[in-house]
Amino acid sequence: MADECGQFHQPDDAMALAQPVKIAPVDEAAADATWTRFRARLIDALIKRDQKFVDGIVDRKVRNISGDDGIAEFRKLWELQKADGPLWRELPKVLFLGSVRVKRDGAEEICAPYVYFKWPANAPDDSNAAVVAREAIVQARPSSASAALLTLAHDLIHVTDWEVADEDKNSKQIWVAVKTSAGTGYLPQEQVRSPLEYRACFAKREGNWRLTGLE
Repeated sequence: MADECGQFHQPDDAMALAQPVKIAPVDEAAADATWTRFRARLIDALIKRDQKFVDGIVDRKVRNISGDDGIAEFRKLWELQKADGPLWRELPKVLFLGSVRVKRDGAEEICAPYVYFKWPANAPDDSNAAVVAREAIVQARPSSASAALLTLAHDLIHVTDWEVADEDKNSKQIWVAVKTSAGTGYLPQEQVRSPLEYRACFAKREGNWRLTGLE
């Protein structure tokens, strides 16, 4: 049965098994004024496609998704010279979510988003994503005009399709199909994050923040 918030519950004897697993959002570096200023400046540079600024903050030994480290490989992968290069789209998504402090080789990095680093040990075997919104309404169809099935908040979920077009052909909204206790539903793509998606790490080098990994 469902409560007044739309959450579905199992009978009492199954409650222990039915409790949803969640990842509480964190932003461990939020109190560091140098980091928050830098992040704001970087987000602004990404919005403006400021290739010079972005290229200037990349560490020369940056870790890359390809496994080949270094700034030359970074430039090849992310195509900063192109206005539609993937970096301009992917890095803002990372930076808009919270960060965690990570120890690597005896030094501290600030890494985002938190989803990968805070993925719980008791995550259900079939969960492959986390809701990153405080109030995510699961729709019956890939349309904001469809019926609402239930509301999720930072739950771990099972995504069955990562890219579903909106029923309205004039809408640019992309949805993900998710398996829920109420059946298959749809969430806006920006409200869902896989732990396998890109994550970025930053560290201070000689007093300045540098991008040390985008993996």
